[in-house]
Order: sequence, then structure tokens, then C-alpha cells
Amino acid sequence: MPAAARRRIEVVAAVLQRPDGTFLLAQRPVGKVYEGYWEFPGGKVEPGEAPEAALARELLEELGIDVTRAYPWITRDYDYEHAAVRLRFYRVTGWRGELHGRENQAFSWQRVGALGVSPLLPANGPILRALALPVFYGISNATEVGTHIFLTRLELALQAGLRLVQIREKEMDADALAELASRASALAGAYGAAVLVNADERVARRAGVAGVHLTSSRLMSAQARPDFELVGASCHDERELARAAELDLDFAVLGPVGQTTSHPGAPVLGWQRFHELVASYPLPVYAIGGLGAEDLDEAWAAGAHGIAAIRGAWQG
Repeated sequence: MPAAARRRIEVVAAVLQRPDGTFLLAQRPVGKVYEGYWEFPGGKVEPGEAPEAALARELLEELGIDVTRAYPWITRDYDYEHAAVRLRFYRVTGWRGELHGRENQAFSWQRVGALGVSPLLPANGPILRALALPVFYGISNATEVGTHIFLTRLELALQAGLRLVQIREKEMDADALAELASRASALAGAYGAAVLVNADERVARRAGVAGVHLTSSRLMSAQARPDFELVGASCHDERELARAAELDLDFAVLGPVGQTTSHPGAPVLGWQRFHELVASYPLPVYAIGGLGAEDLDEAWAAGAHGIAAIRGAWQG
């Protein structure tokens, strides 16, 4: 039966995360489809059951824990031979009780980039890529403060843990932008951080950075995903978010959520509209617009992957 004609089974999946960054994978028990495969724990949503309630029930039944803090994250559709599923992933950061496999299944704490179990259930591959994205995305302001000051602040931010940076300097010509991006990438590389350039792909290649960040206009005119390790895009509405998903980008940035000093009085989304736009969305989404690290919890509650910021990235 074609995938489009199959009824999708609603499933919740938990990405349990400890403060050290490790996350939990569970092994499917003997007798189940794909027995022996590793996955994020969870299960089917019962008729009339809210996804959050299903998440709490499944984790209690499977692992014997009570969820105390969970945030909506990414929703992915996947078509197995035996079923078409809609997987609603939640970031779970708080729980009570000691983990134990109530169905005699094995489980293992894993780290991004160093997976030690296999095979992984196919639907979970994109989630590992999303987990590799930091929760904070810093955006440059070198034109405003000067290149030397920006690079100094960038190194301080890298020392403090920043791991994803966008070089966005619309007033610079291609040569100056490539030079700045190259210097930023050299600094970032020493800390295992990635740099993207908000510019023509040729500039990004000259600079030797990890990827590109598409403006909304470039996003809508793109015929295919640019050939880079990382590709993000700026979005403001449903149409642009849909195009980012069609191109299978790594993430989107959505806003503005709040007022910004650069555009005072401009229309903003607010958290409620942000949540409505990213509900059931398949890509990680950063919230932007007058935000800083102190807004991360509120962003997670609205379904964001994290925060993107210009001035907020270089303060403190």
C-alpha cells in the first residue's frame, strides 16, 4: 500500500539527556518487530491520549521512571514495511526513580559522535544528527563592533562553550567576508566548533567553513540542498519552514520571537505562534529575536531546539 494511503500510527519517543550530554538508547526486546535494534524509548499513543501523557506512561511502563520535565522537540514521519509511523520526539531532562528495563530490555547511555551500540532503528538516524547541534547559535556583528573586537569576543565565547557560529555581515564585500569567515573558522576549529556563512556558496567555499546559512529569499529560490556538511535557513512563516524541510536542511531559524534593538516596533511572533509553527515539524528550529541564554527553558517549552542570537551571543 502506498505510504500516503496508510494510516499513520502516533508514537512518542523520549530523548533522555543527562547533564553530561549523554543520552539513553534502549534495545528492542525479543519478540518485537526489529528485535535487537536500538532506539529511543517510547511507544504508541493510545486513542484519545495526549502525547505528553503517553510519554509519561511509556517511560513508567518500560523504564520504571516518572517524568518530571519534558519538552516537545522534533516530529518525524517514517514508513516501515509493517507500519507508517509519526514519531513525536521529546527532550526529557528530569525524572524520578532508577532506570531499569521492565521488559527485560537492555539500555545504554551514549554520547553524540561516539555511538557504541548497533544496529540503530532506521527512523532514529536523523535524531542523532539533530542531537549533534548545540542549543546555542551565535551570529556575528563584526560590522557593528569592528573585526578585531568581534574575533576577540568570539574566542571568549568559544572558551565559554559556544560551538555553532554564523558569520552574517551583509555590508561586507565578498573578499572581506571570506577573510573574516576564514579567521573565525580557524578559531572555531581549535574548539571543535562549526562556522556557517550567510552568503553565496562561493564565499563559503573560499573561506573553508563547515556550511552555509540561507536567507529566506535564497531558501525559496534554491533548487536543491547546497552541498555542505551543515546547512541552515532563516524562516518567518509556514511556507519557508516547509521549504527548509523539503530541502532536508539541518535546521531552521524562526523569528523574530521578540522585539530587537535593530528593528524596534517590528511585528513579532511571540512564543505561542512560534509553538504553533514548529509543532509537528521535522527539523530542529532555533528561536531568534531579542533572546539570550536565559530564554532557553522557555524556548524548549515552545518546541525550539535552542536559541540563536546576535548581541546575546557576545555578552558576558
